[in-house]
Amino acid sequence: MMKNKYFIWLLIHLIMWTFILTESIFIFDVSQLVSVSIYFILLFIVPLFSEKPRVQTALFCLQALATIMIFFPIDNDLNSFVLLIHLLLIAEAVYYLTRLRSITVMVIQLGSLLWLVRAADISTSELVWGSTLYLLAVLALIYFQTIHKQAEAVQKKNDALFDEYRKMKRQLMTEEEQVRQDERMMIGHEIHDSVGHKLTALLMQFEAFRLSAPEQEKEKIEKLKGLAEQSLEETRRAVKSFKQREVGGLQGVIQLIRKLEMESFMKINFSVKHGAFAAPLTGEQSFAVYRAVQEALTNIMKHTSTREAQVMFESPGGSIFRFEVVNLAPPNSFFQEGYGLNAMRERLEQVGGSLDIIHDQRQFIVRGSIRLIERRG
Repeated sequence: MMKNKYFIWLLIHLIMWTFILTESIFIFDVSQLVSVSIYFILLFIVPLFSEKPRVQTALFCLQALATIMIFFPIDNDLNSFVLLIHLLLIAEAVYYLTRLRSITVMVIQLGSLLWLVRAADISTSELVWGSTLYLLAVLALIYFQTIHKQAEAVQKKNDALFDEYRKMKRQLMTEEEQVRQDERMMIGHEIHDSVGHKLTALLMQFEAFRLSAPEQEKEKIEKLKGLAEQSLEETRRAVKSFKQREVGGLQGVIQLIRKLEMESFMKINFSVKHGAFAAPLTGEQSFAVYRAVQEALTNIMKHTSTREAQVMFESPGGSIFRFEVVNLAPPNSFFQEGYGLNAMRERLEQVGGSLDIIHDQRQFIVRGSIRLIERRG
């Protein structure tokens, strides 16, 4: 942004000096050409001292003093562009410097201008007109400086508040995740301490009953014992899953989108179609979908300049689950699938799915699908 503003100032100077140098009645001698060179050297090095306002103030003052030699009246004829050049110097000083430093430049500039006016033959009407224009321009520039500094102060406050807001949102998400994890841990302990212990006691009673039961009843007791063992194993798996912090599936994708929007300033359009939430995905399939979407969004952040993506889930007819991540990206002739995309494809193939990568002239698409027919059958 600062670079663009500097080029705007430079363009204004070049336009102004083009008119001055092409004016036929104004001919430069050697000393004036040297002064013009000094003026432009100072113009180019002023942005280099943006962190040193004292040096910038001195450079602006030297530019104002250089105009004395450049526009010194020849045959008592003062160049008409001198006032515009001086107003342009004041405008730059007002824009870059503080009030006190810009006033210092104005005093030096006004002294230089009065020196030129004193050495020239100027009529009273021209003097009044020039003084009025100069006064109005200076007042307008000072007013602009006041508004500009206030806007900068407000912008800094907004940036600080926004940073604090992001920190609070991040802390809130962390606390929410911790609360959810604590609840999951508590439920897991409750299941382990109540259901798990009771199933263990039931297995022991089945075993004791089997040892004392008649031979024709032992087969039935063995089947009941097997069911109890399966129930205990499933309970243990459930307790183990409660202790896992990483959430997959649609819930994990939603949390991922929230995190990217808040922390990485991504704009993600998330849509769910045709019963995707009701799709009978297994835990492995759900986690594979989460990893695929996560990898696609991460690639968008790393390899494209656009911060916008579209994520779509659908399950037409309940026989297949599809997801699609679309990013509007320019064509890349050097594109090739890396480790992340290959790992994504392998993970989906392991759970009965497939992955397609489409990269055309307008967009980059990651499209995956998982068949659900086997499970429904």
